[in-house]
Amino acid sequence: MRRLKKTIFIRLTGVLVLVLFVVRVCNPEVYHSDPTAALADADQTAAEALATIDPTPAPEVSTDKDSSPASSQGSHPLPSRHQLDFSYRHPVRGVRSYTDELHDLQEVQYPTARRLGVRPIQTRAEVEHSKNKLVYIGLSPYYIIGRQMQQSIPYLVPRAAELLQHIGRAFIDSVAVKQLPLHTIVVTSALRTEQDAARLRRSNTNASDQSCHRFGTTIDISYRSFYDVEAQSQEPRSAEIQEKLKLVLAEVIRDQRNAGNCWVMYERKQACFHITVR
Repeated sequence: MRRLKKTIFIRLTGVLVLVLFVVRVCNPEVYHSDPTAALADADQTAAEALATIDPTPAPEVSTDKDSSPASSQGSHPLPSRHQLDFSYRHPVRGVRSYTDELHDLQEVQYPTARRLGVRPIQTRAEVEHSKNKLVYIGLSPYYIIGRQMQQSIPYLVPRAAELLQHIGRAFIDSVAVKQLPLHTIVVTSALRTEQDAARLRRSNTNASDQSCHRFGTTIDISYRSFYDVEAQSQEPRSAEIQEKLKLVLAEVIRDQRNAGNCWVMYERKQACFHITVR
């Protein structure tokens, strides 16, 4: 009797194992759940949830050019994913042509400078009486005042000072995402008094007596000299790095020009971008 029961038990167990094996072969997903399938299901659920959200875009942030630098501190957009993902290396492209894309002549820049700037100041001592209309730009983490600035002083109208901040900040961001050594831009010229302009004309016969720098709306940013933050020097690391930094700066300035924020003239002899705020 015991042998009979044992035999029946063994046979039932064998049949059960056989049935389970057949089920497993015919329906493998019952026993092996696919993680990718689960993720796909989750994505589908998320997509269905997103479909219920109002697609109306959020209102755009105002970009009124008359706002002061202090009032626009919190208006900058958050960085994109690639700006934080340094495993993605952005290419250095530069501009198609300096003479085509960055060639706003004096006839364009001068009327804008005269309209938006201060009245020409006679001497540097008189700048003290115009500080309510000018901003000191001598200290900033986004750029330095170059040792080349001898025929001008570091003051600009607020509108131009804000533009300079944007250019300096955008340049540092671009250098970072393109994985180049950290540098900042170098400002070589800003406000010129009438006395400065006259002194410059004596030493440089090509200097114009109708300079935009007289109105505090115009800056020169060098494309030959950059400030190496690590080495704390304006000396270039190499010709290759210097050329790449020049291309990055050209990209940043072109974007500001295309956005309608400034006029730009690429100056070969002075090795700078001559920029007037708009």
